Amino acid sequence: MSTLNIRKAQREGARLVIGIAGISGSGKTYTALQLAYGLANNDASKVGLLDTENKRGSLYADILRDDQNNVQEFLVGDLDAPFSPQRYIDAIQAFQKAGVEVLVIDSVTHEWEGIGGCHDIAKPPGINLKMDKWNDAKAEHKRFMNVLLASNMHIIVCIRARNKVKPVKVNGKTEFEDQGVLPVQEQNFMFELTVSMMMWAGGKQRDVIKSSGVEYIFGEVGFQNGYLTPEHGQQLRTWVDGAKQLDPETEAARNSLRSITERGLEAYREAFTKLPKKLQRALVDDGSHESMKAAAEAFDKARVAAQPGGEELDELNRELSEVGE
Repeated sequence: MSTLNIRKAQREGARLVIGIAGISGSGKTYTALQLAYGLANNDASKVGLLDTENKRGSLYADILRDDQNNVQEFLVGDLDAPFSPQRYIDAIQAFQKAGVEVLVIDSVTHEWEGIGGCHDIAKPPGINLKMDKWNDAKAEHKRFMNVLLASNMHIIVCIRARNKVKPVKVNGKTEFEDQGVLPVQEQNFMFELTVSMMMWAGGKQRDVIKSSGVEYIFGEVGFQNGYLTPEHGQQLRTWVDGAKQLDPETEAARNSLRSITERGLEAYREAFTKLPKKLQRALVDDGSHESMKAAAEAFDKARVAAQPGGEELDELNRELSEVGE
């Protein structure tokens, strides 16, 4: 079973995940929708907004306009508490089923520290735990990230930001060191995305953190001036369309199976056998099937090893398997 599908490097099947962080009033929601409109080839019916901000997204209902200044309506769905990673996953998949091509999530901060989010999973309110459940919370967050990065849609996430301080010891006393304005999400979140930036001055300035080969659209890493518009989104679409185009059915099947590998080999095999034969053949031919099977098997082994005596149990299972062959 091959761990890797090694092939010649090509830019193909590009799906963007863009992060826009900022304080209240920094222009992140407006900018995200403008970019999404252009990225959807100026077809607002292909733009979705997952709103976790108590229906504030509806205030932007008339901001997308065509060349004749006619309002172009986009789709919106409201996600209320609890803001667990799984509920975000369910919402993302619902927009995907609705035919959305570019999804704006405003915001992903609730997934990390909102009601029912990762902080509440780690430290359930009203429950005095001997030990915080951060392993559970981080596992849930990783599942959310996997779905975010493997989606068939382009996704633009808005992230709240605020001034943060860090407790430090100075001459035996605790003092608070100013960390500046930082995104409110898991510490590595911004670096896992295709493009990420901090937004300032109502959208007129941005601090580019990561741009992954599209510097000519967003600017080099560091501070840049000027609003981002649908034209920038259209440039992104042109860049994406310039990549090798993959069969959308095969790509959708591949992304779906990737999200299942964490459930283990048995679940993966069951999902694979339910695919149409032509998709099964395509995934076998391009090497995806073998590498995803290997990933599913690795998840199984990790779960076994995490149990008391797990490594010994795994070795026994392997020996019994060999006897039965």
